[in-house]
Amino acid sequence: MSGMEGDILEPRSGDQRREDQLSSAKRILDAEATALARVRDRLDATFSEVVSLILGLSGRVVVTGMGKAGLIAQKVSATLASTGTPSIFLHPAEAFHGDLGRVVPGDVLLAFSKSGETEELLRLVPCTRAFDIGVVSVTESRESTLGSLSDHVLELGPIDEPGPHGLAPSASTLAMLAIGDAIALVVQEGRSFGPDDFARFHPGGSLGRSLMRVSEVMRTGDFVPISRSGRTIRETLVTMTQTPGRPGAAIIVDEAGRLVGYFTDGDLRRHLEQQTENLLDLPIDRAMTTSPRTSSPDRLASEALALLRRLAVDNMPIVDQDGRVVGLLDLQDLLALKF
Repeated sequence: MSGMEGDILEPRSGDQRREDQLSSAKRILDAEATALARVRDRLDATFSEVVSLILGLSGRVVVTGMGKAGLIAQKVSATLASTGTPSIFLHPAEAFHGDLGRVVPGDVLLAFSKSGETEELLRLVPCTRAFDIGVVSVTESRESTLGSLSDHVLELGPIDEPGPHGLAPSASTLAMLAIGDAIALVVQEGRSFGPDDFARFHPGGSLGRSLMRVSEVMRTGDFVPISRSGRTIRETLVTMTQTPGRPGAAIIVDEAGRLVGYFTDGDLRRHLEQQTENLLDLPIDRAMTTSPRTSSPDRLASEALALLRRLAVDNMPIVDQDGRVVGLLDLQDLLALKF
């Protein structure tokens, strides 16, 4: 037994395992970063040709790929669609069972394959030619079979996968995703697709909320407590009480509907502390704030929320460019929307 003792490996400690794992992770990230840098350096005039092709389409970008490349293709298609370019994902195997009918003249096929020898894609591309559509491929080499079948090839170049045995697609799929994102976002720039357009396509979630305008969240119609200049404080309080939602404020307007003042519960308390005689019968003009902070309906709701918080107020009048009242923005409504 004593002769075998030298052959027994010492078990690694937890700290050693963690160091090894961190070292492996950093090596993988370095390899992927290197792959991206090389792909970036390979971009040439073909990229601009592809962007121009997509900008001039009368149809959609039909994105396809098999396996992990297919997952990347789905994401790229979603990014294109969300940034103003109509797009669908076409599974290359399902295409031969009826889904080829999704392709119409005016489309372009955008195919992802690391090797350029994916059997399903090589069968699919010639079939799409019957629709007289262009073919763009993202693949290792324009000399591949897929490259030879394509009108435009965005070359990945040789990419070594960094994981154990270099088998799992990782650096290559990251490179495909990066090229797909570059296509989608440069095309977005070409369409002048701005925040308002983006908001229409992203109405839900935190992204949608961040792009909402005041006009989309403000109270309007009967939910806006409007009182006329010259009325008494008593009459104004009745308006505040009868307004649905009871915002605790009243917007004072002139005969043309233009803002002339703002009156809140806080204003009422301050005047009560002064023990003003016959307070409720005084004209509202003597108690209102004559230069209240306001917002336009086109302002981002997130910016208006920041203003409400900075001023430590619960609501504010919303006015158009002519000073006419068009709504009321209330802090509680914004909080209910989880801004």
